[in-house]
Amino acid sequence: MIRAVCFDLMDTVLYDPYREALAAAIRAVAPAEIARHRDPTCWPAFETGEIDEAEFVRRFFREGAEGVSFDIEAFNRVRRAGYRFLPGVRDIVEALEGRALRFVASNYPVWVEELRETFALDVLFEGVYSSHHLRVRKPAREFFDRLVGRIGVAAGECLFVDDRAENCDAAAAVGMRAHRFDGAAALRERLVSEGLLER
Repeated sequence: MIRAVCFDLMDTVLYDPYREALAAAIRAVAPAEIARHRDPTCWPAFETGEIDEAEFVRRFFREGAEGVSFDIEAFNRVRRAGYRFLPGVRDIVEALEGRALRFVASNYPVWVEELRETFALDVLFEGVYSSHHLRVRKPAREFFDRLVGRIGVAAGECLFVDDRAENCDAAAAVGMRAHRFDGAAALRERLVSEGLLER
């Protein structure tokens, strides 16, 4: 029996405007140049709360990269304007009320706190847990171990929903049931098949 449904947040519940925000922040640089000069360690460190936003911006480009800059004000303006519920997902989350506990289980930095307020996540979900809170990122096993410890539901009684296959595989490896998100219609069918929703 499934007692809890754990949802990834970006591109599962909400649209992720990261790419548009990045384009606004680094308009003078071609995408290939961004990849070449970028420090690949700064985003994971930001998501787990090891560094703050200012340090994320400072470290975004590798030391010694010339002619590149990161406009955090433009980035945040486009980022904040771009979030929105994916079609049909909010209805599903609301329909699960009283049928299963609902949790956010996401890789996301401190910006998740803005989203809690903007989208009333604490009303829609019984708990919001991101890599920022758990200090570890999916698909690491420790993410799921800490998540299960926080929500107080056994892994085998959880359905994990994520748009990334590697995260679903990692959830399954700890005993969770998993659903690779590719739209609200298929998710609703899965929840019907699990006895959580009616047709």
